[in-house]
Amino acid sequence: MSAVARLAVYAGSFDPPTLGHLDLIERASALFSDVIVGIGRHPTRQPLFSIEERLALVARVSSHLPNVTVEAFDGLLIHFCKAKRARVIVRGLRAATDFEYELQIAHANADLEPEVDTVFLPTRTKNGFISASLVREIASHGGDVSRYAPGIVCEALKAKFAHP
Repeated sequence: MSAVARLAVYAGSFDPPTLGHLDLIERASALFSDVIVGIGRHPTRQPLFSIEERLALVARVSSHLPNVTVEAFDGLLIHFCKAKRARVIVRGLRAATDFEYELQIAHANADLEPEVDTVFLPTRTKNGFISASLVREIASHGGDVSRYAPGIVCEALKAKFAHP
């Protein structure tokens, strides 16, 4: 099975998608012919947004990128990449602590599927501290997250945390 020309997968939970995620999607779309944003389903996690909501949010924030598609997947990312015939996994790095964890995962993925490489993209300085969990925490207390998440995500967060 041959790989699709420069197809990359950028995967995560995107609960919710942040400006940091969007920056990485945009940069990956400039580097690769096609990018699949893979949203993982984790049976042990309780996300704020359903898989359908996350698919819709990521699709909307990346709709200006014609070479980007958004799909959900179950199981191991490396199996998803193989099924899609992707040769590259894109991972974002915010800090040195991310690197140690991500390198361990990259080594395991390379051991399981040597034909799939991992490419690390450092976050832009302005996004270095942004995480989905930080955005959820601020939004849950009614804080303004417009500096950290796209407008449609901010609106979705307001709706999630609306108090009757």
